[in-house]
Amino acid sequence: MQLPENADMLLSMVNMKLRDEDVDLEELCSEWGISKSVVVKKLEEAGYYYDETANKFSAK
Repeated sequence: MQLPENADMLLSMVNMKLRDEDVDLEELCSEWGISKSVVVKKLEEAGYYYDETANKFSAK
């Protein structure tokens, strides 16, 4: 799967999938065939971090 270039679109898409499909980030990335580190890096560069307890990305 090709990730959106726009960080806000990526954030929205990832958080929606994490919430609606009740999967964790590792599972989601596996389903999409991408590296978890790529998603985390893109969103960290945009000012977000992954909260494992809440299972979502939030603003720093």
